[in-house]
Amino acid sequence: MIIDTNIVIERFKAKEEIHENITIITAMEFPPILSYAKFYGTVYTIRPEDQVLAIKIQRKLRIIGKPKSVPDLLIASICINRNEELLTKDKDFLDIARVSKLKVKIV
Repeated sequence: MIIDTNIVIERFKAKEEIHENITIITAMEFPPILSYAKFYGTVYTIRPEDQVLAIKIQRKLRIIGKPKSVPDLLIASICINRNEELLTKDKDFLDIARVSKLKVKIV
């Protein structure tokens, strides 16, 4: 499972352990996670195929009038390409799941 930045920040503030994975996008958005002693997950970086998939997803989202931010598109693409579910509080990912193979759990 990959957790979104909003979940990371919440757990960081609560001083909880984080065993799930994150994307490099989350590391860029919230750099303290990289030195957090209770973070045990993996940081997934962006690969060329993630960028290509992000473009394909954005094209589909634009057709339905719901384009998304580049960070969200890349997070979704990383999750899809690594067959990981995304845990987030951001309901924008439901639109992405609607036009892609993203597995998302909203909390």
